[in-house]
Amino acid sequence: MKKLFIAFCLLLTANTFAQGMFGKNPYKNQQDWDQQRVHYGYFLGFSSYNFKFDYSKSFYEKNGSNEILVEPTFGFNVGLVGNLRLMEYLDLRFEPGLYYTKRNLIYPHIENPDQRIRNVSSTYIHFPLLLKFSALRAGNIRPYILAGLSQSLNLSSNETSKEDNYQGRFRMKKWTSNYELGLGIDFYFEHFKFTPSIRGVFGLQDELIRDKNPNSPWTGDIESMKTRGLFINFTFH
Repeated sequence: MKKLFIAFCLLLTANTFAQGMFGKNPYKNQQDWDQQRVHYGYFLGFSSYNFKFDYSKSFYEKNGSNEILVEPTFGFNVGLVGNLRLMEYLDLRFEPGLYYTKRNLIYPHIENPDQRIRNVSSTYIHFPLLLKFSALRAGNIRPYILAGLSQSLNLSSNETSKEDNYQGRFRMKKWTSNYELGLGIDFYFEHFKFTPSIRGVFGLQDELIRDKNPNSPWTGDIESMKTRGLFINFTFH
């Protein structure tokens, strides 16, 4: 009976909360929030980075269909948010953040198993400038979409290293450019605004630094290597 009573109380509380947030006529929290010219926040989240490879014809002639495999892992994100209101449904956002990720590259065409895998750990300082297009607010929720451009500084790029893959050193360019697309929902609470969002990041330029040997099995015959990323952020204002 005690368990049933506790479950009933929790269900009643959840129902009351849902009615307050999403009912037909909910009480609107933070009614003047979106009228602010400038406001700030911070975010925490997760990210998964990948690579998109483009190959020359000679790559397939040498290696058949054995393309490079990428095993992404989940990393973490933390950063700040600055929001400038441009008009009723349009905002400009700057979201600098620190992103840590790891990718494992597998080269199935390399016979030596000790040289077949490259572990690529990256620490990015990410500088996105985004336009936020918001829908009409419904009660205490307001969906939106994001689009914009970004620059990323890879602190683990090894760009200046004189060693290459023959010494076990995988090298990438330090600076990269991207375009980003995403969506999210603003939830208005009594004392703050909470925003979960998801965003795709698409590299615009080749990031690979080739080995000195043009016939390198790690970098030879690769026309481009571009970042692909997925961000899941939880923002508090």
